[in-house]
Amino acid sequence: MSEPAGYSIKTYRYLRMAMVAMIVMLAAAVLIEWSKTSPHCLQTSISAYYYTPVRAIFVGGLITIGVCMVVLKGNTEIEDILLNVAGMLAPGVALVPTPGQGTCHSVPVVLGDASANVANNMLALFVVGVPCLLLTAYFVVRDRLREPGAWTPAYALGLAVAVLIFGGGLGWFLVDRSGFIGHAHYAAAIVMFLCIVVVVLVNAEQLRRKHDVPRSRANRYSVIAVAMVVVPLLMVAWAKLFGWAHAVLGIEAALIVLFAAFWIIQTAELWSEGLRQEFPRSQATPSPL
Repeated sequence: MSEPAGYSIKTYRYLRMAMVAMIVMLAAAVLIEWSKTSPHCLQTSISAYYYTPVRAIFVGGLITIGVCMVVLKGNTEIEDILLNVAGMLAPGVALVPTPGQGTCHSVPVVLGDASANVANNMLALFVVGVPCLLLTAYFVVRDRLREPGAWTPAYALGLAVAVLIFGGGLGWFLVDRSGFIGHAHYAAAIVMFLCIVVVVLVNAEQLRRKHDVPRSRANRYSVIAVAMVVVPLLMVAWAKLFGWAHAVLGIEAALIVLFAAFWIIQTAELWSEGLRQEFPRSQATPSPL
């Protein structure tokens, strides 16, 4: 491996490890806050810890994770688009608080005017987003002109999806500010988690192809993907049958832990190569996975 390539791999590793560090830091902040309240006193969601001393870590951690997901190149074009979408939405989850402050916090947190906070911070995010999209469009067109053979429709698809999400969010923000403040957090969080689940599914399929094994055979990514679907459904069913005020907290915690597990496993798999190399089926190496 040449020296420049070695630097690239190191940067890739550090970005990946930074995401894990942000997740651990958020978990630590929530646990520290919980330790200062009654053992039975929990906010009904991780997002509700925005209204506690955890707020700075919650906002900063999500924005950092979002930037990392956008910056990191996915193994496939579809994975790259999904990571970009999730990364675009993460700051929205962070900057638009969930409605309702909850009752479990160690000390009252002075928030000021929540609508003014959203108006200022989201507008700043949109202001930065415009030149970012324009620069991305420039790169897409430049690559298309320089290397027509290397260009694929996924480039245009990724740009179109980014413009759609950005334009839709900006329009919603400008036209219906109260609706945006009341519902944008949930909309962004749900789509972000869906993108992450699909990313895990894509990796399960890519790993299967790499090692040339039947679809019926589970691998480490497919197990995590199934858990990401089944565990939340079981928690919802439990809440419906028996009542559970902290179902959302449980679902969020489970998905975050599973995503962290996926990210650590994928980082270990790609530690040396950075991106997974695709192999034709005839060259694939069987593996017990």
